[in-house]
Amino acid sequence: MDPPPAIELRGLVRRFGERTVLRDVSASVPAGATLAVLGRNGAGKSTLLRILATLLRPHAGEVRVLGEALPARAFAVRARLGLLGHDPLLYRDLSGRENLTYHARLHGVAIARVEDVLEAVGMRERADEPVRLLSRGMVQRLAVCRVILHRPSVLLLDEPLANLDPAATQLVAPLIGRASGATRILTSHDPQAALAEADLVLGLEGGRAAFLTEPGRVDREAVGRLYA
Repeated sequence: MDPPPAIELRGLVRRFGERTVLRDVSASVPAGATLAVLGRNGAGKSTLLRILATLLRPHAGEVRVLGEALPARAFAVRARLGLLGHDPLLYRDLSGRENLTYHARLHGVAIARVEDVLEAVGMRERADEPVRLLSRGMVQRLAVCRVILHRPSVLLLDEPLANLDPAATQLVAPLIGRASGATRILTSHDPQAALAEADLVLGLEGGRAAFLTEPGRVDREAVGRLYA
């Protein structure tokens, strides 16, 4: 028998007041695969990631992550998820090292792991400065450290390379890219870069799934219409 998908959506619906942000979205993502989610601002990409991260509840449909039904079994998967969103989720008055040490203790991770991830992103020398004094690129590198610190099984990546220069991008790529071995849900405003990373592509238009297919089968005109 084939192993169950790492993520499964069936008829997902999410509303904010009277506005329906996601409507009847379905997808299945095998373990270790990457789903790229494309669409304009307001298409529902970030909302989808927040539902998978157990931060929002669906209003209808079924959501399963790592075999667990959400939101009923959210507690069973939270420690196996890593969310990299627009908010770095770091305490601005603490240093990068203090932030990561705090998260390591939350997850029962050895403190030595903090130094390993700081070294990996080139931030050991700046790790004792308050986060509020760092550039956006440096904060993003620390956010990547936070996300992968506990070696999550699922990475939820909302514009993960935002604010990173080419050198920093090369440093974080092995941590949140295919080499991580994690199942990844990736949103991007750069369709070509996302297609190069993906095993599956979900196009969202007005909250609906415009298409769900393998990268090589995506119609360029269909992608263009998402951003028209």
